[in-house]
Amino acid sequence: MVYKSFRFNCAIRLLLVCATTFLFFYLVFRTNLFATIFIVGLLVVLQVYFLFKYVERTNRDLTRFLQSIKYSDFTQPFISPVKGTKFDELNSAFSEVVNAFQRTRMEKEEHFRYLQTVVQHIGIGLIAFKSDGEVELFNNAAKRMLNISHLRMIPQLTAISPDLVNKLTEIRPGEKQQLKLQLDGDTLLLSMYATGFILRQQRYTLVSLQNIQSELEEKEMESWQNLIRVLTHEIMNSITPIASLASTATELLSPKPGDLPSDDETTKDVLVAVKTIQKRSTALMNFVDDYRKLTRLPKPNFEVFQIQELFLRTERLLKDQLKKESIGFETSINPETLELTADPGLIEQVLINLCKNSIEALRETPNPLIRLIAKTDGSGNPIIQVIDNGPGIKAEVVDKVFIPFFTTKKEGSGIGLSLSKQIMRLHRGIISINSTPNVETVVSLRF
Repeated sequence: MVYKSFRFNCAIRLLLVCATTFLFFYLVFRTNLFATIFIVGLLVVLQVYFLFKYVERTNRDLTRFLQSIKYSDFTQPFISPVKGTKFDELNSAFSEVVNAFQRTRMEKEEHFRYLQTVVQHIGIGLIAFKSDGEVELFNNAAKRMLNISHLRMIPQLTAISPDLVNKLTEIRPGEKQQLKLQLDGDTLLLSMYATGFILRQQRYTLVSLQNIQSELEEKEMESWQNLIRVLTHEIMNSITPIASLASTATELLSPKPGDLPSDDETTKDVLVAVKTIQKRSTALMNFVDDYRKLTRLPKPNFEVFQIQELFLRTERLLKDQLKKESIGFETSINPETLELTADPGLIEQVLINLCKNSIEALRETPNPLIRLIAKTDGSGNPIIQVIDNGPGIKAEVVDKVFIPFFTTKKEGSGIGLSLSKQIMRLHRGIISINSTPNVETVVSLRF
């Protein structure tokens, strides 16, 4: 081992260089052996060259090791071929450095994978972009929300909504904004919150996107239910005794079998008035009872069934009315074996309500036609559409048709679409309307 020691090797090489140099100068000044002098001089040069090469060998190994660390290549350990106590300590120290770097790198990679998993699986859409609009982060929730698979630059969202691009480019860190979008027949109410950060001397904007439309509709429906529950309770408490008293008064004032006809005009007028009160009280009680349906919907009994069976039952129930109004009826299912997991009775009620609305809207339309279409969206989720070629719904009215008590029909109660929306909410689905006046109206049920 001692012969492989760095110090011993350096000392031997230096002694040989010194001895050879002394011999070289001795031959130069004391002899005329030019060939010998040349050979000894060449030997001195070679010994110096090999001495430097021997010393620089460790430097090359050290340089290679540091370069591998610079480029994050920890597969290259520092193992010097030079032996000696000091070099053994150096080898051990550098091995510890490599192990520490490897542990740090593994921890960072684990943290990065953890954060990536959280970011990609969180239910809130996230978009991080530079000041020039280049997108650095676009998570899965944002992809599903905006229905696009990738995004490189913010201006590419112009195809979806120019307003969305303007909001994203104008929003400032700490600001909150809302934006309403119509996307593939769905209504999105986006709540946007922005924050800023600097990474690698580059300023980024991180915007979170959350569709609060369903939560807003749910709260709205709960408010309507509470209001309807209070109103119907109070109205029924007031109307029921009136109807009961009117019925009793009618019985008392009505002539009994065997009684002689009465010529008292006052009694007849009172009887007519009481009957009118009884009739209107009963009608009002029935009217209020209809609105109670919004607060007494049963929980869905989910089961798997084919949509084709649902369409056939709906067509049978509406057959006579369609024939009476001379309205065409078509169905289309793609694929034909498309199934739905829902409560068949409740969904059938929704289709009946929607078809009856279409029948009433088509009474003055030439060549009236109702179509039931079932298909899947890009994610494989079922969609049922009720389409008619009636006069349509005005744009300023579309957002109001699902509000209880609101109706565009002369004799409507304003409950049908509200009830349908409530049923879809119980199925965690969405009902939306897209209408082009005098062309077609499409009501979509998305599950």
